[in-house]
Amino acid sequence: MANTKSAKKRVRQAPARRMRNRDRLSGTRTAVKKLRKAIEAGDKAQIEALLPQVASALDRGAKKRVIHKNAASRTKSRLHRAARKALGASK
Repeated sequence: MANTKSAKKRVRQAPARRMRNRDRLSGTRTAVKKLRKAIEAGDKAQIEALLPQVASALDRGAKKRVIHKNAASRTKSRLHRAARKALGASK
């Protein structure tokens, strides 16, 4: 049980923060999943539309510390590489 005033406040804040973080993480995972499906299907228009959105979602998650910054960077790198391969570009 929390004893100090600040600890009691943290107990009050934790559930709201947990829900907010869970929603952010879920949205990011959904966006990544959509992009991966588009890459597998080879849908070039959808890949080009989703790639910046997914990168932005991952960066936002890293900034808010919902996902570790290195994990976000690694995921972005792998998705960009797969997207380039699917689009047929050699960058």
